[in-house]
Amino acid sequence: MKTSEQLRDMLQDIDHRPYPQYKSLKGEYRFPGYLLSIDHVQGDPFAAPSHLSIRMEHGICRFPKEYYEKEPARTALADYLLRQFHEKIRQFSFRAQGSGKSGLISVSACGQEILKRSALEITDREIIVRFHVGFPANGRTINARELDKILFTYLPQAAPGALLYKNQDAKKLERQIFLMEDQAFLREYLAQNGLAAFVADGSILPRESGISDRPMKGAIPFQAPDSLRICLNLPHRGEISGMGIKAGITLIVGGGYHGKSTLLEALQMGIYPHIAGDGREYVVTDPTAMKLRAEDGRFVKDVDVSLFIGSLPNGKDTKNFTTEDASGSTSQAAGLIEAIEAGSHLFLIDEDTSATNFMVRDALMQKVVAREKEPITPFLERAVDLYTNAGISTILVAGSSGAFFHIADTIIQMDNYRPVDITSKAKELARDFPLSGTQPSAFVLPKNRRVMTKDGAVHIRRDYYGNSTGRPEPLKIRTNGTDGFSIGRQDVDLRYVEQITDKEQMETLAQCLKTTVEKLVDGKRTVKDCADFLCRLLAEKGFASISEYGTTFAGLALPRPQEIACCLNRYRRP
Repeated sequence: MKTSEQLRDMLQDIDHRPYPQYKSLKGEYRFPGYLLSIDHVQGDPFAAPSHLSIRMEHGICRFPKEYYEKEPARTALADYLLRQFHEKIRQFSFRAQGSGKSGLISVSACGQEILKRSALEITDREIIVRFHVGFPANGRTINARELDKILFTYLPQAAPGALLYKNQDAKKLERQIFLMEDQAFLREYLAQNGLAAFVADGSILPRESGISDRPMKGAIPFQAPDSLRICLNLPHRGEISGMGIKAGITLIVGGGYHGKSTLLEALQMGIYPHIAGDGREYVVTDPTAMKLRAEDGRFVKDVDVSLFIGSLPNGKDTKNFTTEDASGSTSQAAGLIEAIEAGSHLFLIDEDTSATNFMVRDALMQKVVAREKEPITPFLERAVDLYTNAGISTILVAGSSGAFFHIADTIIQMDNYRPVDITSKAKELARDFPLSGTQPSAFVLPKNRRVMTKDGAVHIRRDYYGNSTGRPEPLKIRTNGTDGFSIGRQDVDLRYVEQITDKEQMETLAQCLKTTVEKLVDGKRTVKDCADFLCRLLAEKGFASISEYGTTFAGLALPRPQEIACCLNRYRRP
């Protein structure tokens, strides 16, 4: 391992030389208090910036052991330190001059949620922060004096300020650790007490705007109705009260602009822990919850949608349904079955973004169009069985159809952002509007894991295929925020997978798909096999396991197994 002074000498030697000479700097260098590693050097000042990392041992950082020995404290500490490092280095970005990306210093910018990220990793031995630097140049000639400023002036100021315990606001850090532990306690409480979700009194659910995830100023605080209020004691905060949503079928109704969708959106993001001040710190949802919606034009491959779609006029097999261009109803049916396959125990559905004919058929329509002429069994007729027979709960927002009053276990009316329990009243009124007496076909959960003939004649097993030749071409990736990404010549559209909250999760999903197509496609693994394998890989070996370089770089964040499955299912494969 070289010293920092040797690095400085190397910089002087390559000054004013052609830009590719920067690659000679790759390696590790010992600085006072930390180890600097130049992991990847950009080939051009206009290319993606270089990857660097700083490693600092716990004996130097001196954070309390209880902050990093176990989860969830370790993730909370990593998130806190990453935010601190981001604040420290952004003041130095582009202070070093040059062409192209010269002088850029950047690291992951965290949002309202706390995610496991590759940018800051805490091991049993050390803290590792990974970031990007644009190596300075004049044209395409090395400007080593400017890089000297970054490596020997700016980073030595930023790293100790962000990574040493003595330089932190100890109370603020402790609050983040304790908040994360309280949120984890709440998630365990849900599972142990038959609850699908919890919304604390005083929560601020509305967001600042459609492009900002910060809490709205002046918003009405959430207040649980007495009949649904539960109280419990958290390990650190102590007593807390709020609305407990029981497992089963919960209906959220109310007039337009009264907060129905706002509540559902808070619940769909309750799968993640949130930072202090977000307003949704104590909004906690079953971690497997999936937001489902119609996705017109979606690719669907080998999905058994027969639970909702019966015999089709064209004779198409709905037990092994494939289409390049799904309708609203078939896309929502496929999404629901895929969510079951991915292990979801809670469905979140908004009537506004659902296919009407998938959700409900009123009595008059059933009289006009006989059941034997309608292949779709609406969700209304399956929701109870999904809970009774499969243990899958539903939280549904409805604004136009009262049919769901009949099957709901709990009915909440949002009135000016205040929830009111109207279960008894709505059930009584519903007696005057009985449902049609027609019965759906028997409830049978799909079984996708069945044997498939080698020549592909029997497509009843959801095997995963990457390409028709079995020899995947090298795939390049380009992400598009949280909307999706391109892989090779294909776009993977994830706009409607609404619980992807960060572009770095999208980057991870793209790498997961690349790993699947290039390494896992062998005709022996199903879609679920691939998703489960990737989850184990990430859990056991970290982000490096899906990196094409075999090492970890900044810019990745951990998605859930459900989002990995969504990504695999939307890739158009033969």
